[in-house]
Amino acid sequence: MNSTLSPLEASFAINDYYIASSLSSVISLIAVFISIFVPILAYRTKPRLHTVRHLLICNTCVASILYCIVQTINYAFLIFLQSETSDVGCRWRGYFAYLSIAAVAYSYLIQAISRFFISILSGQYRWLTTFKTHYILILLQWVTIVVIPLPSILTNDIYYRPSSLCWVPLKKLIHVIYSYSAYYIVPTSSVCIIYIFIFYRVKKFSHRSCTFARPTNKEKRDLELLRNIMALLFIYLLGGTPSILFVITASKPIYLLSLVTMSLSVAIEKISMIMLDRDIRQAVMKLLLSTKPTLQVKPIQKTYVQSTVAKKYSALNNL
Repeated sequence: MNSTLSPLEASFAINDYYIASSLSSVISLIAVFISIFVPILAYRTKPRLHTVRHLLICNTCVASILYCIVQTINYAFLIFLQSETSDVGCRWRGYFAYLSIAAVAYSYLIQAISRFFISILSGQYRWLTTFKTHYILILLQWVTIVVIPLPSILTNDIYYRPSSLCWVPLKKLIHVIYSYSAYYIVPTSSVCIIYIFIFYRVKKFSHRSCTFARPTNKEKRDLELLRNIMALLFIYLLGGTPSILFVITASKPIYLLSLVTMSLSVAIEKISMIMLDRDIRQAVMKLLLSTKPTLQVKPIQKTYVQSTVAKKYSALNNL
């Protein structure tokens, strides 16, 4: 077991993780609940939520569930299972931690690719908008995220360190650069580039159509969807910013903050997704209204009224 610690790692104690891991775990539970609720809602709301767009949203929810569960398990090993000091076990925890981060990032990437197919290429290649194509995209995403974290278990860069999560140490600079690039920077940068290109093309055609006629409903819908997805991606990018700052500054407070912000961004993104997606929002409102208790007023039985009047009439005759 390699237990050599850097000065930053040596400064950490288990107590330092209590607040950050507790907050992150609670937020993760909220995110898991919402992420489970959305696919169930989509499955039950037929056919309105049975679209390729909502299929990819549900795929992102699955990736979010995986991320939240894996990170919570890692906190449990760090705080409650300190007797587990195996380097091999630590490498596998690191592998699944990086895999779960990549799962969320690459789920956004295939959403961007799908939107590129629908907005730009659907006129020439209708098959790109089919469910079969999107099932293949989802399969390729999960194969990719299984493969790219393999250096975590194929190298000895991750090893057990007391009072530390199973990440690649900062001193393994090449592996650290690979990790942040492959699991986060490359997919999110690709998403931004694709959406900027789509937004430019859609905006260009909408301006051109304004010269002769009003923009079509499809163009308005595309612009609305792009704005919504960019807003959700921006929330996710903000959540990962402290992690990038930690690599640059090696600051202990920023590192602890990054443990919370990633889970927080996942939870906020899920809540925002329900609020921004018109179809999901309306389905949720319909569900809430259908479960709202209503006051039922039962009509007075005719026989009861007749019997009451008859009793009063007989009583008056007896006077």
